[in-house]
Amino acid sequence: MTEHAEYTDHHGPEGPAIRGTVVVVPGRGETRDTYTRLGRRLAADAYRVRVVDAVRLDADDPAGSLTRFGAQVAEAVAGTAGPDGVARPVVLVGADTGAVAVAALLGSGESAAADAVVLAGLPARTAASADWDDELDVRTFCPAHRSTLSGDSGFRRGALDEAVPEALLTAAYESEAEVPALILTGDADPLADRDALTRTAKSLPRARLSIVRDAHHDVLNDMQHRSVAAEIVTFLEALRNELVPLVTVESTAW
Repeated sequence: MTEHAEYTDHHGPEGPAIRGTVVVVPGRGETRDTYTRLGRRLAADAYRVRVVDAVRLDADDPAGSLTRFGAQVAEAVAGTAGPDGVARPVVLVGADTGAVAVAALLGSGESAAADAVVLAGLPARTAASADWDDELDVRTFCPAHRSTLSGDSGFRRGALDEAVPEALLTAAYESEAEVPALILTGDADPLADRDALTRTAKSLPRARLSIVRDAHHDVLNDMQHRSVAAEIVTFLEALRNELVPLVTVESTAW
């Protein structure tokens, strides 16, 4: 792992060629450290993973927010395959407001950087949590992740109470992005709107909505994080194969 001013770089094992670039965009309150576990796991499969700082969404300047975010993404993607190259495919993984920004940006047509997106924990409402224990319960039941959040001095507690700019939230749910999209949500996420997510998934030309059983808002980092990471890797590998699954089930008893 390498720290830069603009992003945190997770390198894959020596030897295998880089299979693509994954840019992780944190959500409200989160830091780059929030996604160290996910970054290492995806990097182990020879993907170049870069975790950027959480995006700032300005309700008074939604268009400017997307322009600035697009520049942030372009900077993170540059040089992933050497000084002048980009390791493709490029996949943007957004969580919470990171997912809002990714979906809205791609829907606006301003970014040609991404070949696909993963939208995790798209919010539909704020948390209205009374204290830190309540916020943790909204976010995750994973003991390791709860410890990571509690011990991160840069993490902003109470951030889930901050409203998401309505214009950007609408743009995210009404996005017409044509790139492949994997939408991840926990069925125990109190901030999710399953009906809205289903409508969004059905409206996109190449989208998959995956529901994670018993997962909370931090669906990338909850108790099911291994299975979620595997779902992302399966998506990445299918993307490299023109969305044709590499493994199909012919017969099963479960």
